[in-house]
Amino acid sequence: MREKTGYSRRGLFGDIIHYDKNGKKIGESRPGFLGGYNNYDANGKKIGRSSQSVFGGMNHYDKDGHKAGRSDIGAFGGMKHYDKRGKRIGHSDTSLFGDMKHYKD
Repeated sequence: MREKTGYSRRGLFGDIIHYDKNGKKIGESRPGFLGGYNNYDANGKKIGRSSQSVFGGMNHYDKDGHKAGRSDIGAFGGMKHYDKRGKRIGHSDTSLFGDMKHYKD
């Protein structure tokens, strides 16, 4: 069975707000100066960044610039998430309102 771990919603200024499965804000991603996103925890501390990959997904990096994983576009519009070793760790589905619902695999 799929375990829902949280969801994300678009903010007013291009940012993405991330919530846990109980609706508590756990972080946000803000558009970067040259594209991609800068990622922050719930307290506003920068924890990493995400950059567009060649095939339309995202590469994720920690605060020190080390690759932390990637997300690839799924066959039906969602995203598949992988850790830094390439092991699939979860996926996200798009809801009717454009939110992303996140699940562990």
